[in-house]
Amino acid sequence: MMNASHSSKTALSGVVQPVRIGFIPLADCAPLLVARERDMFRRHGVGVELSCEVGWATIREKLLYGQLDAAHAIAGLVLAMRMGLSTPPCNVVAPFIFNLHGNAITLSRDFWNRGVRDAASLKKLIRSTTSRLFTFGVVARCSSHNFLLRQWLTAGGIDVDSDVRIVVLPPTQMVANLAAGLIDGYCVGEPWNSVAVERGIGWIAATSEQLAPGHPEKVLLTTEKFIAGHPEEALAIVAALKEACEFCDKKENRHEVAHILAASGYFQGNEKILQRSLIGPLDLGTGQTADAASFHVFHRRDANEPTSERGRWLLEQFITHGLLTAAQRTEAAEILRDCWTASALPFPQAAAASKPTKSNKRPQHANA
Repeated sequence: MMNASHSSKTALSGVVQPVRIGFIPLADCAPLLVARERDMFRRHGVGVELSCEVGWATIREKLLYGQLDAAHAIAGLVLAMRMGLSTPPCNVVAPFIFNLHGNAITLSRDFWNRGVRDAASLKKLIRSTTSRLFTFGVVARCSSHNFLLRQWLTAGGIDVDSDVRIVVLPPTQMVANLAAGLIDGYCVGEPWNSVAVERGIGWIAATSEQLAPGHPEKVLLTTEKFIAGHPEEALAIVAALKEACEFCDKKENRHEVAHILAASGYFQGNEKILQRSLIGPLDLGTGQTADAASFHVFHRRDANEPTSERGRWLLEQFITHGLLTAAQRTEAAEILRDCWTASALPFPQAAAASKPTKSNKRPQHANA
């Protein structure tokens, strides 16, 4: 076990500083909030301060300029930031995956009332509606949400570049924009699909588990600079998150996970809505429900390991959906090996990080 007195950042003044980790209020940030609530970070010897952020662009900018040390982030930011897509290049790494799956496509209630049941019937509505382009929200161009939505639309015969418009919005703003009629649907993580269903303004057309089984969703994103300067803290954070992910993935713990999220103050306190995707059944808003056993996969299936197979999936999505060209494949694959499979914090080393000390004491926290 690392000595806690040496396992947090030390400023020039000699004052011990906590590691600052950003996150977005989504159900898949659960391992971070669970690790804080159940004192896992401290028991692994690292001080952590969680910072709730507005959207993925904010996460990206704060990592780029050193205002965050690490973040719960969409997997696509790894490759986008390394290659300098829409941002100056930054040597980020992703030594740990938070979860597989976790997203869904939600469409407006108006679509349902007009006979839309899937992408094929949506295509018919698009063809009969010439007055405007229907608009759909995603959380980032480099996100799985964008890839999954485009895949779903294309499978229905819809030309995503001319038949519809796709815009970028923060996850927490999707429901309000749908309610206001500014967008007609979106792909986002939970609980923001279930919130729309609960409010009667949307219905779930597909889940990410259905569209891309086993796809990597959120990662621990940090920089080579941080890991080089704070290797013990980096290892301790990964070890604590691995323990938290294992806790979150057990069925018997899911009620407590939902309670921790609701009590955090980041989710409008609605524990029952959080339970829909964490425990199930998932209300689709169509009069039907779906099993939620694998809607979020936090630890099963070796979920936490950034394998080469998951890296290849990510790279292929960038090429398929036009973020990179086929000519950039070799360069991107080499970059991805540096920041993903062979990152500066090798997964086997992180997974074998020191075991926590035993403690039954619950911490006292102020919300970050």
